[in-house]
Amino acid sequence: MRIISWNINSLRLRLPLLKQLVELANPDILCLQETKVPDPLFPRSEIELLGFHNCLFKGMKSYNGVCILSKYPLGYHVSNTIQWCGKSDCRHISVQFNYKNKKINLHNFYIPAGGDEPDPTINPKFKHKLDFLTETKEWFSQNKETSSILVGDFNIAPLENDVWNHKQLLKIVSHTPIETEKLNQWLHTGYIDAMREIIPPHEKLYTWWSYRNRNWEKSNRGRRLDHLWISPDLRSHLKTIQVFKEARNWDKPSDHVPIMLELK
Repeated sequence: MRIISWNINSLRLRLPLLKQLVELANPDILCLQETKVPDPLFPRSEIELLGFHNCLFKGMKSYNGVCILSKYPLGYHVSNTIQWCGKSDCRHISVQFNYKNKKINLHNFYIPAGGDEPDPTINPKFKHKLDFLTETKEWFSQNKETSSILVGDFNIAPLENDVWNHKQLLKIVSHTPIETEKLNQWLHTGYIDAMREIIPPHEKLYTWWSYRNRNWEKSNRGRRLDHLWISPDLRSHLKTIQVFKEARNWDKPSDHVPIMLELK
């Protein structure tokens, strides 16, 4: 089973790139973030032409938005009852489905970016991000799941080699110690960082390169903001992890690249 997570940064704008990705990777399930499309305008017919006839989506105009697209039937849609931080801002969608007689829980998250100033007393966006992480950690602590997969754009690069310069970015939002600590607390509620199971922590690993950097590939000032987590019972099924870095060079690309989890 191949599951791809991608912050597509506008689904309708990048439908041609989605088609390119499907032809390249042949995924079974796609989890997209920042779809930026309200539900009535979701391009379902175009998605079905790509082979994904089972779609769950939650979106709004111009901002945020998440969806799960599957070649397999999707079961109980569970996340509509969760309003993180009391907001209906389309940052989480989840489902439970059956795969070869095994029940799988799948969560797709788009965590708040947090703005520019890493001080919750003067930056409400950063406070929202920290509150979001606190609430998710508490929810997953109280709702233990097995055979669970959690993916998405977490907007945090937690490890030293998840950023191009650890010391320089310690005071930059996405790599501050408080964000890293909160993300690790959530991870330790019952998940494994699947990407770092395959690609060891001493190796540099990025999934995002800023639009501000014209020659992004030469400077390579990246961050690993996108993640794939699995519950421990799925560790023995973990086959491969793939980062589609080439997608950053596609026509009108997202600043994030797709990442794939393959389970055997």
